[in-house]
Amino acid sequence: LVSGSRSSKTFKPKKNIPEGSHQYELLKHAEATLGSGNLRQAVMLPEGEDLNEWIAVNTVDFFNQINMLYGTITEFCTEASCPVMSAGPRYEYHWADGTNIKKPIKCSAPKYIDYLMTSRFGTRDRTEGPNRARWRVSGVPFPKNFMSVAKTILKRLFRVYAHIYHQHFDSVMRLQEEAHLNTSFKHFIFFVQEFNLIDRRELAPLQELIEKLGSKDR
Repeated sequence: LVSGSRSSKTFKPKKNIPEGSHQYELLKHAEATLGSGNLRQAVMLPEGEDLNEWIAVNTVDFFNQINMLYGTITEFCTEASCPVMSAGPRYEYHWADGTNIKKPIKCSAPKYIDYLMTSRFGTRDRTEGPNRARWRVSGVPFPKNFMSVAKTILKRLFRVYAHIYHQHFDSVMRLQEEAHLNTSFKHFIFFVQEFNLIDRRELAPLQELIEKLGSKDR
């Protein structure tokens, strides 16, 4: 997807799921189901599995997908070209993480995305995020606020998709990556819709695309 000249400077550290863990097995299950081509089925909670674990595993996977997709167009997304994190003229996003930046600040798109990709998933505490170090080792339970944190993370990941589609889709097409972007986004949308993880109002910047992608699977 990316030439060597870009990849070394644009990709953020990948969020890895420990091999041999139950989460790793869940990720492999998800990948195998995706291979069937049925995205609606692929996002469903596997029988007998914990919902929090399923959401955690998939959130990390989406983080890595978006990280890679955005990494291919960072040379076009700069402080000069994208001084505000936006999704078209009607939607502007400000950043706050509740710790270092408590009051939402206006920032450029690359800065916003850098905050998201290099922070603790934009949450107050690393133990809250889906890639937290312990990952339920020895049956450690998920924190009580896990679902609300996961929803915040996924909302912010959606904003990166929205920014790419609104501001950089021409570049995506020139790189011949539109099929990859569309498939990744379709998987993401089916997942968040399946578990009602993003408020419908947040999806407004890409609502027309979402309806188009969904209509093909009815």
